[in-house]
Amino acid sequence: MEEKGTISIHTENIFPIIKKFLYSDHEIFLRELVSNAVDASQKAKRLSVIGELKGDLGDLKVTVKVDKEKKQIIISDNGIGMTAEEIKKYINQIAFSGATEFVERYKDSTDKSQIIGQFGLGFYSAFMVASTVEIDTLSHQDGAEPAHWICDGSTEFSITTGTRTERGTDVILNIAEDSEEFLEEARLQSILNKYCKFLPIPVEFNGETINNPSPIWTKSPSELTDEDYKNFYKELYPFSEDPLFWIHLNVDYPFNLTGILYFPKVKNEFDFQKNKIQLYSRQVFITDEVKDVVPEFLMLLHGVIDSPDIPLNVSRSFLQADANVKKINTYITRKVADKLNEIYKKDRTAYEEKWNDIAVFVKYGMLSDDKFYEKAKDFALLQSTDEKFYTLEEYRNYVQANQTDKNGQLVILYTTDAEKQHAFIETAKNRNYDVVKLDTMIDPHFIGQLEQKLEKTTLKRVDADTIDKLIETDAKPASVLSEDETKRLKELFEKAINNQNMTVGVEALSTDDQPVIITLPEFMRRMKDMNRMGGGGMMMGNFPDMYNVTINANHPINHRILKHNDERGEKIAKQAYDLALLSQNMLSGAALTAFVKRSVELIDKE
Repeated sequence: MEEKGTISIHTENIFPIIKKFLYSDHEIFLRELVSNAVDASQKAKRLSVIGELKGDLGDLKVTVKVDKEKKQIIISDNGIGMTAEEIKKYINQIAFSGATEFVERYKDSTDKSQIIGQFGLGFYSAFMVASTVEIDTLSHQDGAEPAHWICDGSTEFSITTGTRTERGTDVILNIAEDSEEFLEEARLQSILNKYCKFLPIPVEFNGETINNPSPIWTKSPSELTDEDYKNFYKELYPFSEDPLFWIHLNVDYPFNLTGILYFPKVKNEFDFQKNKIQLYSRQVFITDEVKDVVPEFLMLLHGVIDSPDIPLNVSRSFLQADANVKKINTYITRKVADKLNEIYKKDRTAYEEKWNDIAVFVKYGMLSDDKFYEKAKDFALLQSTDEKFYTLEEYRNYVQANQTDKNGQLVILYTTDAEKQHAFIETAKNRNYDVVKLDTMIDPHFIGQLEQKLEKTTLKRVDADTIDKLIETDAKPASVLSEDETKRLKELFEKAINNQNMTVGVEALSTDDQPVIITLPEFMRRMKDMNRMGGGGMMMGNFPDMYNVTINANHPINHRILKHNDERGEKIAKQAYDLALLSQNMLSGAALTAFVKRSVELIDKE
């Protein structure tokens, strides 16, 4: 018996719309058809449990086969199957009437935010790659006859008696000429790996099961060991180092969400990749573009989020903004903060060992989200150049007595490069001051935030000025030079340096301080750091650096310079200046060659 029919719709070109408008990425057809087969299998399982499916359930699985000679792809399942009437109802009427409704509603609109599943269009993604599509199916219902449906992508179809003898459905795609790339096994394998890796029913391709039907995010944390979490991480990211730690997400109100977020090892610079968090809906891969679901600062994390409550557009290609997405975003932020706080409190030593790897997450979060800042300020750490760690409050208490200036302002000294700024750090330590490391790319922004948030606190780079100006107190060394000697020393150095970008000044410093100190003011330093990040102060890129050159009025070398005649004094002044440049790695090329030659001459004359 054969039955022919016409699908009653107003829009004759429904398939081109499905093909071009809904599904820009043609490989999606395999995700949709395999997902449908999985749904049919799960329905069979549920009906068996409640006694509505008679007989042996069997081993439920979905099989994908390719026949290059016949130019066919066949997706098979042993799920609930369909009767001829159900095919007409679910494949013809509902899907096409829904599709018509969709086109009518949105043909003049840019808002295409309806939720996937509302129109039942997934099956018709098959026509993106197939010239004709067939369904051969046998329902689980007692006495059901097999049915065969065929459609060439027009509005006409035919239904005849099918050939299946066992419960389930075969969807046969007769591949169109412009889609023969999908007959390549390697192409299908890559699509299955991408979209079907964790489907809840076994999926077979080339005789092998290609998916893990029970990924660990579907299990209770109490069932899992650390090794389980690490092995799953390797399954997701085969060539990555072990993660630092992870967070198992599991919530069923006011939305459903499960998943595992991993903290990867991220070093000082932003050597991370975004789009490492995979979004699933009932174990079907959707996208790795999760910026609306996951806060921006946590895009550095890796892992999986699975939620049927995240709204997608009809092709499942894009997330839609709604209240649930915002709630999920807030929930994830809170869970991450709670986990970090838990690790900090449980084992501070272990937390400190991980700090350099997680600092970028924490600081980025504090900058991005005020609520996260309020939680994180209790477990964000500052690391001193002595390799000791302090919370923000601990550090303020530690340096308060010694590093509060005459105006009552607490000064936190920091270094962006402990090796290059070593001499300045040592000078600070000679005053019993402490210096912290703020040497990552995010720290210029973090420094600004700390100054906004911490009361009567300022941060100064340790090489931004002489130490007595960085932390001004009433106790200052007196100069041993007269006013005339100070003026002459300044003139000698200005002549020796001969550089309008260097502002020369003579100051009374400790005899232990260097004879000449070259500094870049804090404002200029910060602009350079911001430029390095590309995050502001770009105007400074067009201006030369304006340095301060401080001559130590109390250093013996500068007293010797004054005792020589102008030519000899100028040469020693130039040498002392070049030594200061050399200490900051600012001497190169011809200037370095001249310095070496002059050094030999000065030694030779001693």
